[in-house]
Order: sequence, then C-alpha cells, then structure tokens
Amino acid sequence: MSQATAAMDELVRIIQRLRGPDGCPWDREQSSRSMVRFLIEEVYELADAIAADHTEPIREELGDVLFHILFISQLHSEQGRFDLEQVCREIGAKMKRRHPHVFGSARVADSAEVVRNWQQIKRGEKGAGRRPSALDAVPAGQPSLMRAYAVSERAARARFDWEDLSGVLAKLQEELAEFTAAVAAKDPAQAELELGDILFTLVNAARFSGVHPETALTVAVQKFERRFRQMEIIVADSGRELESLPQSEKDRIWEAVKSEEIQKH
Repeated sequence: MSQATAAMDELVRIIQRLRGPDGCPWDREQSSRSMVRFLIEEVYELADAIAADHTEPIREELGDVLFHILFISQLHSEQGRFDLEQVCREIGAKMKRRHPHVFGSARVADSAEVVRNWQQIKRGEKGAGRRPSALDAVPAGQPSLMRAYAVSERAARARFDWEDLSGVLAKLQEELAEFTAAVAAKDPAQAELELGDILFTLVNAARFSGVHPETALTVAVQKFERRFRQMEIIVADSGRELESLPQSEKDRIWEAVKSEEIQKH
C-alpha cells in the first residue's frame, strides 16, 4: 500500500468516526443535498488558490475538496447504494475507455482529435433510444459564464460556429448597437436581453482567442480589487474619505496606482 493510499484510508476512517454514534452531531445530520453547497464553495476556493498560484493554499483546498467528495461517498455507502471502491473503479474504467490512444491501439494526431474521440465515445456510452443533443452534457446548475462557454464550445464541435474571430467581433458590434438602442428606448427588458447577447458573444470571442472567460474575468476582478484597495489606502493616508473626493481626483489616483503597478511588473 502506498503512502497516499494509506493517507486516504485514514481520511475515510476519520469521516466514518465523524458520522459514527460517538462522532460529531453536525456531521451526523448532513445529507448529500446539504453537502453539495459546501463542496461547491470549496471548489471555488480551490479555483481562487490556483489562480493565485500559491502552493500551500492549493494543497489545503485540494484537501478540503477531497474531504467533501469522500464524505458524500460515505453517505451513499451508509445507505447501501455504492461505496468508494465502486466510484474509483467506475471512473478508472471510464478514463481507460475514453483514452483508447493511451490504453488501446488507437492513434490521434493532436488534442483536438482527442476531444472529438472523447465525445464520440461518450455518445456511444449513452446508448440508443433517445435523440441526444450536443448540449446534453452541460450542467444546468453551472454558473452562467462557465455554462455559456461550455454551450458555445459544444455548439462549435457540432460545426455551428463563426469562421474566425473577425466574425465574432462583427457580431459583437451588432449586439452593442442593439443594446444601445434598447437603453435609449428606455426598454429595460430588451436591454437585459441585448446585454446577455453581448456577454455571450464575448464568451465566444474568448473561445476563439484560446482564453477561458471565467479565468479572464477572475484575473480582471482580482486586478481591480488590488488597485481599488491601494487607492483606498492612499486616500485614507491623506486623511480623506474616498466618497468625498471629486471624480477627477479619484481618476488621478487610480491612474497613479495603475502606473506604479505596471512599472513593478
């Protein structure tokens, strides 16, 4: 038994103890439904740690995610529905089945062919008897930005797509004009629809550029937060309040913070 396997076995025993008669009242009260929210929160915290690229937080958040996955598996094991061994064996078999170029004799030219093969194998696994959609695998509960990317990506695999980025950017200009017209007409419902179209088109622009919009937006928000906090410090050190400054002064300080940050990098 490897050290990693032994450590995971110990973690499972900890969960079993927490769920046991002499364990923790809170842990004993949990269900799969109640634990999903915590799992999602931990995944987001892991995503933040990875975006910051800090080793210790990544390791810690990976542990938190693993704990919640094992906890949910334990809940189903207690109900006699399945156990961790079945979970591991099924995902292992699936990965081997979907990587015939690694575990079989198939050959692939590049990662794009890997993805095409993956989707074809996946469709075959679902079986006959229904009319599958290219969008079936996109979870309805995903955050909108991530779901928009997944939907656009799968539509593109079905060859429903622009020819190149210039087509996407032309569509973006069209959607911006429609949004501007809706705002000018004081039609909030239409403005909402048009703004959604703008965001979805930008997601496609990101895809054509090889950028994931969730990652790009995370970095942009982190950058804004960093600069805004620095601006707050500068204003506070001057004995003033940010809310009381004229916009021109705020803009000046913001540009100074931005310039200093750029020079450091």
